[in-house]
Amino acid sequence: MTTTTELTAPPKGITALGLRKAYGDKVVLDGVDLQVPEGTIFALLGPNGAGKTTTVQILSTLISADAGQAQVAGYALDRNPDAVRASIGVTGQFAAVDGLLTGEENLLLMADLHHLSRREGKQRAADLLQRFELTEAAGKMASTYSGGMRRKLDLAMTLVGKPSVIFLDEPTTGLDPRSRRNLWEIIRNLVSDGVTILLTTQYLEEADQLADRIAVLDGGRIVAEGTAEELKRRIPGGHIRLRFADAHRFDAAARVLDQAARDDETLTLQIPSDASIPALRALLDRLDGAAVEAEALTVHTPDLDDVFLALTGQPNTQKESLR
Repeated sequence: MTTTTELTAPPKGITALGLRKAYGDKVVLDGVDLQVPEGTIFALLGPNGAGKTTTVQILSTLISADAGQAQVAGYALDRNPDAVRASIGVTGQFAAVDGLLTGEENLLLMADLHHLSRREGKQRAADLLQRFELTEAAGKMASTYSGGMRRKLDLAMTLVGKPSVIFLDEPTTGLDPRSRRNLWEIIRNLVSDGVTILLTTQYLEEADQLADRIAVLDGGRIVAEGTAEELKRRIPGGHIRLRFADAHRFDAAARVLDQAARDDETLTLQIPSDASIPALRALLDRLDGAAVEAEALTVHTPDLDDVFLALTGQPNTQKESLR
């Protein structure tokens, strides 16, 4: 990996500058910069093939970058890869548990790999089984576990070495909504203990619920970054929709709100708006001034679905207009 500019990283955070990776003529990462402060959740959002997993593989030392530099948990990838490995945990897209072992045996195997003493390993396994509500299933073969239980066991195995940085590569893929939310709560608790998490996901709600900051990755490049709310504010399309009880009220309102888009069939008006309280109040004041009453009012603000659709799979010129 090349070193062109000195990096400054939080002691247990993640910093990357100009990460590049190509396989032959196919460029997978094209200059990715990341800054993940200690004790936060950073979500990397993007479609299939955007480069999310490749980013995780580089930062977790599984593969090397062609160019760029990075620090993880305070250690430079190129100078101290062993120290990085000792400081991190990785949970991939598919649970890496051994179905022929029990839940407890899977954890004890990880304890052996981390060179824990037998006594310390047993205690660590018991603590993690209790924390992940797997104590009753500890003696059962992991192959009998549900999908949610296997994902919890997989994450518990990641925690045996008490990592300060965890990479979660699409950790809730294939889980039902209840299991997904249970895992979200576990992830939040990890961060409250000071762990730094880089999360890749295609579930927009997951990024919205968990991440302190989100980067949208498309075509190997970061096309936008910010909090969920900051990203939503970049996307046009917010509006207020008014529905009226009869054509008389509908026409009267349309005359007052001449910038509104009409739907004569449903007797609704759609008014472009940032949907803020002042904008909403001003709109209602205009209707009150004209003695027009709406039957129903709904507010739409852009969500991460809108962000995702606007920023991925579009020509670069369109992406630049949304920055």
